[in-house]
Order: sequence, then C-alpha cells, then structure tokens
Amino acid sequence: MAHETIALTSEDLISLLERVKSLLPKEDYEAIEAMAKAISALSRVVDEKATSVKRLLKQIFGSKSEKKVKVFNSPEPENRAKPKKIKGHGRNGASAYTGAEKVEVPHETLKHGDPCPLCSGKVYGKAPETVIRIAGSPCLKGSLYELEKLRCNLCGETFTAKPPENMGDQKYDETAVAMIPVLKYGNGFPFYRLAQFQASLGVPVPAATQWDLVKRLTPFATPPYIEMIRQAAQGELFHSDDTNGRILSLIKEGPAQDGRKGVFTTGILSKMADQMAVLYFTGHNHAGENMNEVLQNRIHGLSPPKLMCDALSRNIPKDFEIILLNCLTHGRRNFVDVIAAFPDECRHVIETLGEVYQNDAISRQKNMSPTERLVFHQTESKPLLDGLYDWFNKQVDEKRVEPNSGLGKAINYMLNHWTSLTRFLEVAGAPLDNNICERALKKVIIHRKNSLFYKTQNGAETGDMFMSLIQTCNITNENPFEYLVALQKNASAVLQSPEKWLPWNFRDVMLAPSTV
Repeated sequence: MAHETIALTSEDLISLLERVKSLLPKEDYEAIEAMAKAISALSRVVDEKATSVKRLLKQIFGSKSEKKVKVFNSPEPENRAKPKKIKGHGRNGASAYTGAEKVEVPHETLKHGDPCPLCSGKVYGKAPETVIRIAGSPCLKGSLYELEKLRCNLCGETFTAKPPENMGDQKYDETAVAMIPVLKYGNGFPFYRLAQFQASLGVPVPAATQWDLVKRLTPFATPPYIEMIRQAAQGELFHSDDTNGRILSLIKEGPAQDGRKGVFTTGILSKMADQMAVLYFTGHNHAGENMNEVLQNRIHGLSPPKLMCDALSRNIPKDFEIILLNCLTHGRRNFVDVIAAFPDECRHVIETLGEVYQNDAISRQKNMSPTERLVFHQTESKPLLDGLYDWFNKQVDEKRVEPNSGLGKAINYMLNHWTSLTRFLEVAGAPLDNNICERALKKVIIHRKNSLFYKTQNGAETGDMFMSLIQTCNITNENPFEYLVALQKNASAVLQSPEKWLPWNFRDVMLAPSTV
C-alpha cells in the first residue's frame, strides 16, 4: 500500500511541536522533540550532500549551462521571440579568411579599357569574384633541398649548387618557431602530442626540439611582455581569479616558507581605455598577491582602480587601495546549486537577477556610455535589487529559512557582500560579473588538462608569458602567430622600443611608411 508523502517545513515542524506540547507527558514530548530535531538535521545534511555531489559532478564533467531555461528544466516560453536564422549560417565569407594567402588572377585576354569582344563597348574593372580553396598540411612543413654536387675527375675540386635565396640559413625559420607556442600555450597542444603528430606526417619535430625553439623565441617576447605588465598596471578596471596549477619542482620541494602547499594560476585582465591586456601568473601566490605585484608598477597619483573578483579575501591586494567589485554570477550560482531543494525561493532570486542581466544587455545593445549605463541601471535595476534585498532580510528576520541550510548560506552570502555585489549601481563602468576572467582561465584549464603540469618554475613562467601574449592577441582580435613572427623579424626594433610592439599596436608599426 502506497503512503502519501507529507512535506513539512521547519515552521510546520515547530508549530506541530507547540500543538502537542500540552497534550503529551513531558518525557514523551522530549522524545518527539528530539526526533523532530534529528529529522530536521538529517534533512539538512541530505540537502547539503546532494548539493555537494552536484558541485562535484560539475567539476568532473562540467556544467553545460547555467541559463535560466536549463536551470529550471523547462521549455522556453512559446511567446518568446526567437532569433531569425541567417541565410547561409555556418559558412564563412571571404572577409573571415584574414590569414589566407591572396592570389590575384588577371583575365587571360582582357584588361581595363579594352573593347568588349561581344559589342562596341569597353570593359571596366569591378570587384573580383572570390573563390576560396583550403589545403591541408602538417603544422610544421618541411622542405628537403638537394643541392647538386659535381666533382672534377682531374683536380678533385667539388662544385655545389648555390641554395635558393629564399631557403634561409636556419633549419627552423621564424614561422616554425612561432607556431610551437601558439599550439602549446594558445591551444593546449602538448609537446609530446605534437611530436607524434608531426612524425606521423613525415616531418618529425621531437619534444625536446620544440622546447629549444620556445627558448629561442623567449628573448624576443620578454621585452614586450614586461612592457605589457607595466602598461596593464595603469588600468582603470581589473578582473582577477584563480585556478589550480601544478609545478612538479614545487611539489618536490615541499611547502613554501609560509607553509603553503597549493599551486595556483592567476588570471588578471586589465582594461586601459580602449585596450585590454591579459596576464597569467603560476606559483604559490594567490590572486591578491599577484595583483599586488602588478600594481607595484602603477604610477603614483592615479585614482584607485576597480577590481572585479569573487568574495575570497585572498583576491584583494594588501598594499593598494581599490574599489572592490564582487561577481554577481557567483552569488547567483549558490542558488542554482540548491534549486532542487528550494525550487520556489531559488526561482524568485534567479528570475529577478535575470531581469537585471537583461537590463545590462539592453545597455550594450544601445551602446550606452558608462555614465548612461549607470543612470539606466539606477532607474531600472535598483528597484529590482532593493526588492530582492528586502526579501532576503525577510527570510532571515522572520526565520523562514534555516541559516545553515543551502538556501540560508546562499542568502547570507548575498547579504554579507551586498555592497560590492551591487557596486554597478554606484560606480560608472563597473561590470556585473567576472565571467570574462573565467573565460580567460579556460586557456589555463585546457593547457592543464592536456599537459598536466609544468616541470619547473622557469617552465611555468615561460608558459605564463606566452599565454599572456597569445590571449591578449585573441582578446584584441589580432593574429598571435603573425605577432610572434613579427617579434622575431624585428628583433632590434622590439628591443629598442618594446612599447611599440605590443599585441594591440605592433601592426601599426609594421604598416607605417619607412623613414629610411
């Protein structure tokens, strides 16, 4: 016989105990009260364990999405406007092939101004017809030059053919040297896997050789990297976050002087007017300590920068004044994690924050200035968040939620960090979340999943440098391969003026007319 399940909240349980208190002997009431408390505690533990298991599964298998539709496990509303399908979606136009070699093919019989072969008119030039052809090849191609040799049968002198002018004098040219870090640090392609791939295609490049090529490029990349850190320190807005790192030499050495065992990779994004730099640092230091090192290069007298990070105290630099911003997505995620146990309450919070994010999307669509965006959020988003703040306090003050439950902890997180979570209502240009930094750290995570570890601190610093330069190229829509090639081909100019050879301005120097 099936039994109907009765759902009791903590308030229902307290009310029940109050009703039976006067009806039962003291010993019986105390026993029932103890059982009720045990059931309540057990229920809370089960909810917390379910949340912990859910978080563990996310870490192992990843989370597909935290969008509202996925979180609520419900279909999109029928009246929601769906984006129109773009004709030819999935195909790239000719303008997307910025790295393709351009080959101009003249007409075989006609040129501009010639008489028309079909009538008495004249032909004139127009936009050419574009045809795209893609060819495959190994990442590193090889050319085997066989220089003919002749020997005199009388004097014994040997005569060797002169090598072609474009052959170069090094086995690995600048393009080969640049390709290795782009594959390794930009796309998570470990040395041993690239070595296997190249060998299978008949152009072997051993893993040890690849590291030698990276070391060959390091002196060319170091000056602009140091300059990029200096300029990044002058930024007006920073994003920072940590992820786990792994350096074998540090693990073998044991804990650091302060007893710290953990190894971390910090991602720091600096917004400087119209430019953005991405920096990575791997070692024992936390995000706040790495941020402190970067800000040592900051010019005295500048106004305090804005720093977006999560609410951990280790993310805050100790020696510099900042305007602290906390990530609203982190606060929202706490409710996503416990939605199975508290569906109605979590839905209210997630839907309210969804309206705030919709307002931010509108501000981007309308291309509002920072001041216009601030006023817009104060008008549209502040009433929503004020209502949510009152709702949070009501849950706590009226004891509608158990403080140690998943929902109680999520609410307390929001209340404890409310000012920094809603700083975008007070400071122009303050973002809502730290998602851009989390996306930048995916480069680190991909590299860690494929290469597993750095062998030494020097290897980690080398990886951090190239990953910083490559990701800065990506975020500024520049070609990292062409950038690393340019650093090698213009080595003396880079050494003399590294500030002119940063990812966002190196092309301007290359396209500038020569003054020689």
